Amino acid sequence: MRAYWELAVSGYRRYATYRGATLAGAFTNSVFGLMRGYVLLAIVAGRPRVGGYDAADTLTYVWLVQGLLMVAYLWGWNDLALRIISGDVVVDLGRPVDLQGAWLAADLGRAAYHTIFRGLPPVMLAELLFRLDLPTDPLLWLAFAVSVALAAVVSFSARFLVNLCAFWLLDYRGILSMSSLIGTFLSGSVVPLPFLPGGVRAVVEVLPFSAMLQLPIDVLLGKHRGLDLAGALLFQLTWALALLGLGRLVLAAGVRRLVVQGG
Repeated sequence: MRAYWELAVSGYRRYATYRGATLAGAFTNSVFGLMRGYVLLAIVAGRPRVGGYDAADTLTYVWLVQGLLMVAYLWGWNDLALRIISGDVVVDLGRPVDLQGAWLAADLGRAAYHTIFRGLPPVMLAELLFRLDLPTDPLLWLAFAVSVALAAVVSFSARFLVNLCAFWLLDYRGILSMSSLIGTFLSGSVVPLPFLPGGVRAVVEVLPFSAMLQLPIDVLLGKHRGLDLAGALLFQLTWALALLGLGRLVLAAGVRRLVVQGG
């Protein structure tokens, strides 16, 4: 466990090195929060509720999305695919740690860093400007923290699977771009999933993408209580375990296929 802890710390430190990028990212998230907030407020204007969301819920949702975007990290991660294409993954496989576990630990360190330095600043700014509809119940905040951690695991597991396609494809970028686009829309990043038509919403909400953004935010907004809250966290845990398990199977198949030139 010490090795995985150190990998998590290294993942945190890797992103902590680029302070200018963090500041620019937090600023960008804040600007988009302002723009998207007013757009969605225009949608719900004159209506008491849309999909169970009133104006306060909608505004809070927008800013929480901006705070969690880099925690869930829905797009652009290709670190493992690059190492597969270059053959450097052979070195990783020879190390005395599990490949999937090592990448997961490093990604959780990254998520922890972005929670603090990319997530909190936009939400704190929004609280000063708009007074967000945030709960005072400490148990809800605890459930939210658990939900965010599970969301990070689900997101990593999905990205890990997409990167593994590099074992079979000469160019993985098409699948990476497509998966990023799908994840952006189906996670609730663009609009809250309850805004979708009933039939579409029923399908989308059982997919793993909803566990990456929509569910953690709904937990903090108090949309899930009691047994419903336990069910929401169980839903995330189930998808996390299922995707991690599938990732192990695909990785094993990829390793069997792996051919290293010269040996």
